[in-house]
Amino acid sequence: MTEDRSSLAAVVLAAGQGTRMRSSMAKVLHPVLGRPMLAHVLDAARSAGADRLAVVVGHQAEAVRISLATLFDGVDYQTPLQAEQLGTGHAVQCAATATEGYKDLLILCGDTPNLNALTLSALREAHEASGADLTVVTFEVTDPTGYGRMIRAQDGSLTGIIEHKDATEAQRAIGEVNAGVYLGDRDLIIGALEKVGTANAQGEVYLTDIVKVLASEGRRVLPHVLDDPQRVAGVNTREQLSIIEQRMLKDRLQALMGEGVSLEDPSGVRIETTASVGADTTLSTGVQLLGRTTIGQGCRIDAGCVLTDCTVGDGVHLKPYVVAEDTVIGAGATAGPFTHLRPGTVLGEASKIGNFVETKKAVLGKGAKASHLSYLGDCEVGEGSNIGAGTITCNYDGSYKHKTVIGKEVFIGSDTQLVAPVNVGDRATVGAGTTVTVDVPAGSLVVTRGERRVIQGYDARHRQPREAKRAAEKAAAKKEQ
Repeated sequence: MTEDRSSLAAVVLAAGQGTRMRSSMAKVLHPVLGRPMLAHVLDAARSAGADRLAVVVGHQAEAVRISLATLFDGVDYQTPLQAEQLGTGHAVQCAATATEGYKDLLILCGDTPNLNALTLSALREAHEASGADLTVVTFEVTDPTGYGRMIRAQDGSLTGIIEHKDATEAQRAIGEVNAGVYLGDRDLIIGALEKVGTANAQGEVYLTDIVKVLASEGRRVLPHVLDDPQRVAGVNTREQLSIIEQRMLKDRLQALMGEGVSLEDPSGVRIETTASVGADTTLSTGVQLLGRTTIGQGCRIDAGCVLTDCTVGDGVHLKPYVVAEDTVIGAGATAGPFTHLRPGTVLGEASKIGNFVETKKAVLGKGAKASHLSYLGDCEVGEGSNIGAGTITCNYDGSYKHKTVIGKEVFIGSDTQLVAPVNVGDRATVGAGTTVTVDVPAGSLVVTRGERRVIQGYDARHRQPREAKRAAEKAAAKKEQ
């Protein structure tokens, strides 16, 4: 393999357990706006121009690898293993083979999901313009407790980073701290790590010590001070996870409003990073767009709608409390209120699914309607057909699912049961209260109702004696108590 020495490799540290999360899941796999926090970091690195990703895994390494295989199929990445947790410097050393041949090395932490491409691109520009051998991202804080302190020379360059546990009182008073992001010559970084010892409070190979090593060799090490420290905020607890997600969500919603999306109550809307919304669409309070949901232009999504992995065409109106998953909704269609669209549902253009209707693997043609109180599962409904209230496609025989096919411009009366497998031909009419067990020919009417019977005196002979007996039983029971 011939490597491009002008290229960039990114090492992302993702081996830690994250004990303060109090979780059986590896910290970097905890989701933020629908994607593992690690995935957000990798997205930022790729967008900033990283040609190779080296994700150093350790705790729950296999689970992290499986997640990456799903999310980054076709991406150039490797997952070197840090079998023992011997420090951040040791973690970068574990990625030495994976980054061999690359000119520059970008080092990131896998628990900083708010990091974005703009921040990393600005770092690259500053690094290249300065001609530094190593650039370290820093920021100022009023309370630097727990952070590594930046030690500067008189010319402003960096001569070292002192971890909080190893710092003197004077050094702990320094307000400029380490963000944990580094960009520099790959070979110089790997070479410096070979000279770093473990003479520190943790007995580990500190990545921060490369600053001292390189500076002592006359290499140029410069800080890159962030204006917005929240971009590199790490996640160590559930509270921090919630805070960082809200910050990222706020940025996401502001961007959408800037693109022409109306939010009636931004504080009550959740849109994950993989979802998209077209211009002139209005989202009401409580709306959640999850997974790879795509909303077209000029739609209205009313209160409480929750859509997961759905495709919604232009001009769609979803009334309050539509819950949909893996569903396609055609242009101009309406659904709700209180509608459940289960996976495999396809609603054609200008179709209508009304209140308290549930669908599953149901395909409705253009203009088809099921306005209320029905279950449509494993079925096809042709263009212009009307499904009356209380209709059920009886698709399950206890062992297997079967399909119902309803043709075009069919009228299905209320309280109909269609026992699959069954076909209803074009322009057929099914009378109210009918149970359909055999195919219905096109253009025909089918009605199945029992003969009407009226039994006089039923109440006096049957209901009243039962009610009296029951009342006596209750009185006796109460008396015993």
